[in-house]
Amino acid sequence: MKNPTFQPRGVLPALVTPFIRDEAVDETALRALVRHVLPHVDGVVPCGTTGEFIYLTPDEQKQVIEIVVDEVAGRVPVVAGAGAPSTRQAVQLARAAQAAGASACLVVTPYFLHPSDKGIYQHFYEVASAVDIPIVLYNIPQVVDAYLPRTVVEDLADIPNIIALKDSSGNLTYTMEVLEMTKGRFNVLIGHDEVVLPALAGGCSGMILASAQVFPEVWQQVYSAVQQGDLDTARELQFSVQKLARIFCRHGGGVAVKAALNMMGVKVGRPRRPLRRQGGVLINEVRAEIRLELEKLGKITPRAVEPEAPQAPLVDRFAALGLPAKVLQPIAARLGTAVAGEDVERVQIDLVAGPKDGPIGEAYALQLTYPRHGREALTTILEPNLTVRPATLIVPVVELRNLRQANMIYGPTQAAVGRAIADGLASGLIPQAAWDNEVMMAQVTVHPQALDRHKLYGNAHHAMSEALKNAFQVSGSSARGNGGH
Repeated sequence: MKNPTFQPRGVLPALVTPFIRDEAVDETALRALVRHVLPHVDGVVPCGTTGEFIYLTPDEQKQVIEIVVDEVAGRVPVVAGAGAPSTRQAVQLARAAQAAGASACLVVTPYFLHPSDKGIYQHFYEVASAVDIPIVLYNIPQVVDAYLPRTVVEDLADIPNIIALKDSSGNLTYTMEVLEMTKGRFNVLIGHDEVVLPALAGGCSGMILASAQVFPEVWQQVYSAVQQGDLDTARELQFSVQKLARIFCRHGGGVAVKAALNMMGVKVGRPRRPLRRQGGVLINEVRAEIRLELEKLGKITPRAVEPEAPQAPLVDRFAALGLPAKVLQPIAARLGTAVAGEDVERVQIDLVAGPKDGPIGEAYALQLTYPRHGREALTTILEPNLTVRPATLIVPVVELRNLRQANMIYGPTQAAVGRAIADGLASGLIPQAAWDNEVMMAQVTVHPQALDRHKLYGNAHHAMSEALKNAFQVSGSSARGNGGH
């Protein structure tokens, strides 16, 4: 008969383990982290994968669990990590967790040397037999390099104090098969942040997640919406945190989550070696993504960043390209400008076009030969090895400071500009005489915090299309460098 006193449900964060500079456990920070999550959760899970249990000594694991149990003070259950590659060590950790006052133990599949299915069953059986508190099985093939076999789970579900499985695989086929095989004999908790909604809708009773210490209130809303059958709301909420969930899952839960918590002012230090920042696990561009997503969730105050969009008369906007007004005004320069979109997805394009054998052609060649740092010009292509005509350069106006910003310019923006030019050729807007005899340069202003690639593409396409109309439809002096657009 199952232990009725603890049935894990709802939202349980897989806590990070804070460290001070010498990599000792930071008790003050750990207590602060527990206080940070307690108002929003249904339990806490120290010494799991996110808690870097593999880098903790048995004494440190016991220390962490004792601190968490003391700080929680009975307000929510504490599911203590007791994973180890050997049965003997797992038993010792489980007994220490019970002695520390944990409500249950989380025990991972034996790793490194992989036993047979019979050996796996015996491992969990012996751990469960060694303690009186409930056991939560733990399937995480990403790091164990093996699944907890579903047939073994089905048999383990009959052991009285094995009450649940945490499935971190992200493989919903596996999750659904376990749910079907166990048929309510014990709970299944989802441990993969990217698939919470479908897992809950499929019958999981809750979640143990690294991200549940960053935005636990969002997961509570998802859980509640699913319980009420409001899948539309649950879907919208899942999508609102999906990018952060993806980052946390794919860049190492503890590493990325610690970065996020530190940004939020919940100081938890850095991971232990070899996962320190110098190891390159989390590059600066990913950190920028995390910060922007936290800003969108209201977890941190957005940095005041405004793009340096040109405001001078159009004819004066190309001086940085070596084309001041005194050069453009006397020659046959086509000028056009347009703005599309709002907020951080707003795009401004200032276009200059003219004969390749004149000053514009010289400036074009100069941008390719001597690129400006952070504003490197990019040749516009429709697809690999297929450049547009007239030959066109995209030149960033706002200095690119990281790879994410570069990806926005040299990704959706490049594709949109290329498509707009192709559309202009197809419609006859760009005369055939210009195809080979002229060159164009598009100065593109994109907000450094732009994130929505789909919106950015649409806005860049619209702005470039309008700039082309300004440059090629207006005849006479108004199209020849008077700056009237």
